[in-house]
Amino acid sequence: MARAARSGKLAFCCGLLLALSCQRREPPRPEARAAPAASQRTAPKSSRPVIVDMHVHLSPLGIERLEGLMRRYGFDHVVNLSGGTPSQGLAIQMQAAREARGKVTVFTTLAYEEADHPGYGKRMAEALRIAQRMGARGLKIAKVLGVALTEPNGKLITVDAPELDPVFETAAELGMPIAIHTGDPRAFWQPVNEKNERYAELRAHPAWALHGKDVPSFEELLLQLERRVARHPKASFIAVHFGNCAEDPEWVARALRKYPNLYIDTAARIPEMGRHSPERMRAFFVEFQDRILFGSDLGVGPEGTSLFLGSEGSEPPTADEERLFFSATRRYFETGDRDFAHPTPIQGAWKISGIRLPPDVLAKVYGKNAQRLLKLDVAVQR
Repeated sequence: MARAARSGKLAFCCGLLLALSCQRREPPRPEARAAPAASQRTAPKSSRPVIVDMHVHLSPLGIERLEGLMRRYGFDHVVNLSGGTPSQGLAIQMQAAREARGKVTVFTTLAYEEADHPGYGKRMAEALRIAQRMGARGLKIAKVLGVALTEPNGKLITVDAPELDPVFETAAELGMPIAIHTGDPRAFWQPVNEKNERYAELRAHPAWALHGKDVPSFEELLLQLERRVARHPKASFIAVHFGNCAEDPEWVARALRKYPNLYIDTAARIPEMGRHSPERMRAFFVEFQDRILFGSDLGVGPEGTSLFLGSEGSEPPTADEERLFFSATRRYFETGDRDFAHPTPIQGAWKISGIRLPPDVLAKVYGKNAQRLLKLDVAVQR
């Protein structure tokens, strides 16, 4: 592969780590099938469970804005997956987290730049050790692994490449969970035209489209991920975006049953999850209640920048879209409402139905599982 092509791919890697902006609103607690807008119903803070958002992308300049959003929408702690690396951004992200007075946990990111030279796996592992000493609590691996990141000779680096084994073994040794994004929605592999159900999103982000590109199939990427999880039983994996396979809960269920070291988060996949039978999804959450983590895929930059609400269009989100994002998210988990607008309209023009989780399951998904996994002590913010 030509050097220019490789440079473009690595620029793409870095760009994906900077999805900045987001917010959130205290959701509704309407009765099942209630007519009022969900955003008009708010549970008393004293009665709600701790909420830890395990999937946020935060600019170090966005702390003040983030704290305002946390107060407004009723969440108590966030995990910043855009922590950067010891040589690129981690120090300033750790300082920003300290300014948040315990409200932010930082994950470092894979040192993608090391792939430019042979022996990159060991150097990435060493960067992880340094990041842990600097205060990072986990590792985030973006979707560029498997579809864009290349070795010096131009060969695509697969998710299960043996060269990366030291990274995952080091994460296991240090007790750092690995949040990994592998692949994308199936529609991203399909032709980008009006027949594609994610057409609006792909038209706004043509670089996200994978149709016709020399990349592995959706199915092959999931197999690579599964082989990676199986190879490191002592490591804790968080397969983000509902196990990277929200279209097929049965595949996710099978993987969770097979691999006790696997967790999933819910980030940016409520639109897809909500298309499935609510009874089916409620049963899924009950079965795997100890290994599902709440996540939003929020992106927060400084005031004046656009919010990233799980996805984005060509225009900044409106205030109504912001409110919908947070209220519909909570409405999905907390109510049995049917056929309401999902949190991120650009991800598809369909309605979803809520799954009304039992209170004990809801508390685990919203925060207790994250607190256990990361050894966090978080209380409801007053």
